[in-house]
Amino acid sequence: METGELSTAVPARPLVVAIDGPSGSGKSSVSKAVARSLELAFLDTGAFYRAATWWCVDQGIALDDQAAVAAAVREMPLVIGVDPQDPTVTVGGTDIGAAIRETAISAAVSAVATNLEVRAELGRLQRAAIEAERDPSSFSGGRGIVAEGRDITTVVAPDADVRVLLTASEAARLARRAREVHGSDDAAAVEATRDQVLRRDADDSTVVEFQVAADGVVTVDSSHLDFEQTVQAVLDVVTSVVARA
Repeated sequence: METGELSTAVPARPLVVAIDGPSGSGKSSVSKAVARSLELAFLDTGAFYRAATWWCVDQGIALDDQAAVAAAVREMPLVIGVDPQDPTVTVGGTDIGAAIRETAISAAVSAVATNLEVRAELGRLQRAAIEAERDPSSFSGGRGIVAEGRDITTVVAPDADVRVLLTASEAARLARRAREVHGSDDAAAVEATRDQVLRRDADDSTVVEFQVAADGVVTVDSSHLDFEQTVQAVLDVVTSVVARA
């Protein structure tokens, strides 16, 4: 089966596909490709945490002041675009899609992502975004959404139609992130990426489990798969689940 053939297999009712995984597992790029193939919306929940970090820094709020950060996040004028061809992130009308990918935000985001009050608020917003795609007037026309992150299969959308843990070996994840950030996966690039990837996973694992699949969650290990093969593996999981529904 070629990637893209599956769209005709999607049921008439809205479909929610939840994909979790550690840093460098490829979940963002794979989730976007799956959403395009299935003609669904796409939700990058990690962007919520990056946007919250950017917002607090922009407002001059100390990230270790958990109460102040939580209060700021509750007031954050965030709009997340769900087009898998062009996902957008704006705060107060300012496009911060590029800014939230800068190294300074990547290095600071764990302080916000491990704030339990922030997680509760952003989880509420994420559930609302998922629910919105059930509406025929939504971006997907009511077809549904692919949502990716750390706790989508367990906390945000534990009742999703399809739940996948996309993982890969540490070596594969480091090499992928090095190529993404530095354009190379040589030893120096991998070493420069190591702290960002492994520390983020270690920090986030203190508040959410995303390394081991929960009951009912299908694991897709992409360690030895290329991008197209990984997308197809996830599409195959969706095919299987839809066929049983």
